[in-house]
Amino acid sequence: MIPIEVESRIATYFFHRFLPDEVIEQIVELLLPLCLEADEEEDLDQEDLVRQAVTIIEDQLEGKNFK
Repeated sequence: MIPIEVESRIATYFFHRFLPDEVIEQIVELLLPLCLEADEEEDLDQEDLVRQAVTIIEDQLEGKNFK
C-alpha cells in the first residue's frame, strides 16, 4: 500500500503541473471561502470539499487527454 503522504505529494504535483490555470482558479474560488469560514480545520467536511473539486475537474477536463 502506498503511504498517504506519498499519494498526497503525487496528487499535489499533478494538480499544479497538469491542470489548466482556469481549473485551479475555479477550485480555489469555490474552496477558499469555505475554508476561511470554518473556525477550525475539524469543522470542514473534507469529503465534500474533495467531491466538489473533483466535479469541477471532471467537468472541465471531460474529453481531454493528458499526454
